[in-house]
Amino acid sequence: MTVYNNAPYICEAIRSALGQTYPHLEVVVVDDGSDDGSWDEVCKFPEVRARKQDRGGIGAARNLAVSMAQGDFFTFLDADDRFPPDKLEIQLRAFAAEPELEVTYGYVREFVSPDLTAEEAARIRPAVDRNESHLSGVMLIRRAAFERVGPWTVGLKVGTGVDWYARSQEAGLRTSVLPDVLLERRLHLSNNGLRQADNRIQYAAILKAALDRRRAATAQPDRLLQD
Repeated sequence: MTVYNNAPYICEAIRSALGQTYPHLEVVVVDDGSDDGSWDEVCKFPEVRARKQDRGGIGAARNLAVSMAQGDFFTFLDADDRFPPDKLEIQLRAFAAEPELEVTYGYVREFVSPDLTAEEAARIRPAVDRNESHLSGVMLIRRAAFERVGPWTVGLKVGTGVDWYARSQEAGLRTSVLPDVLLERRLHLSNNGLRQADNRIQYAAILKAALDRRRAATAQPDRLLQD
């Protein structure tokens, strides 16, 4: 987990991770330079491995969390979202049934944050009850597969997950999409997509980079034949 100025929600997110029906887990939290008391909230959980860093962005914070983690599988929870209690149990059951599987996805359920007033809630689009998703919070991935794709890109204001998912597709990971809801995504006035609306042009740059990599990969056999 990474957190930047999400003090109202971080405890609920941590509790959803610690409360999994699958008991053999490790929760790692990186505070990315919060100044709203988020770090104090994280420190209320002594069973969590936590570290605070200077503001570096979500990519840098996630990479630090990965370097701290010791498990064989990774999933990534945003500080304002929460896991259903059986998320890990469901996904690990899928891995046990198919040993060659490298990454699983599933569905997300959105909810309007209950702390909003009626006027604030009216400013947010309606929540989707069930939607297939490749968000990093839905994902569970083997460590070796994650390392094959590579670390999160550092420096992006938005689209960090889109960039990583595009690279994972290029890596050809063996993937399964399960029919279960594996993430509950909070809609509120401070969602990153709202805070960073002026940086959405970065999505176009991410998609262009993915297309350029695919074109280069397609052209590579022709160059080998010419050589």
